[in-house]
Amino acid sequence: MSYTKITEQSSLHEDLDQLSTLELLQKMNEEDKKVANALTEVIPNIEKLVEALVERFDKGGRLFYIGAGTSGRLGILDASEIPPTFGMPHDRVIGIIAGGDGAIRKAVEFAEDNTLQAWKDLQDYDINTNDVLVGIAASGTTPYVLGGIADAKANGILTAGITNNPGAPLAQAADIPIAMNVGPEFVTGSTRMKSGTSQKLALNMISTAFMIRVGRVKGNKMVDMQLSNNKLVDRGTRYLVEALNIEYADAKKALKKYGSVREAIKGIK
Repeated sequence: MSYTKITEQSSLHEDLDQLSTLELLQKMNEEDKKVANALTEVIPNIEKLVEALVERFDKGGRLFYIGAGTSGRLGILDASEIPPTFGMPHDRVIGIIAGGDGAIRKAVEFAEDNTLQAWKDLQDYDINTNDVLVGIAASGTTPYVLGGIADAKANGILTAGITNNPGAPLAQAADIPIAMNVGPEFVTGSTRMKSGTSQKLALNMISTAFMIRVGRVKGNKMVDMQLSNNKLVDRGTRYLVEALNIEYADAKKALKKYGSVREAIKGIK
């Protein structure tokens, strides 16, 4: 397979070790400005993925992310924020990283090189044809991710691939390729930078649009968020003040009584 491995191309900036701190920061910012434009190009395929997720939701369909290193950590980050933000059960959006949970904090040597392990990891969750699997790999060549995508497809599961090398094996293998060309990294090959940023933006778009489409947002408010600290209780109270035109104290009492913004609105209206 012939393709350009953009993620390994030399940085557009020379002699980084000779630059001042200000110059380094300005040049990094210059590169980061390119990321959002790269996302614009892949919105049609992100739309396809979100629509597929919505279609499967009422059948109990789940969203799985698999990845290694930075990509795996970003998938876990996105998945872990869905329950507190949207009040969804922890088992509806699931992130899995090569090497297991220990690899979230500390790299596990050669974990990403096992082509069979991703499917084994997915079996712990009884993944099935109602689910969608998204593989994340900046290079588009990570064996752990490619193996998981191949096995999922062989078992009739819809797949998507998030990569920063258009035409890479992951983009070719996935049913829905999301290939974002952000150009060479500021530090050559350091895909935790622009590639990672683009992946985070793509994941934000996927999961947020998905949750909105299945009714977990009312207007522009997180009406199902978990009220797990004082800040969120205050936020929920202010949502009720705005939605119901009531006093703050009354809104706080209602929130405590009903347990969520959504239920309070229903109960009072």
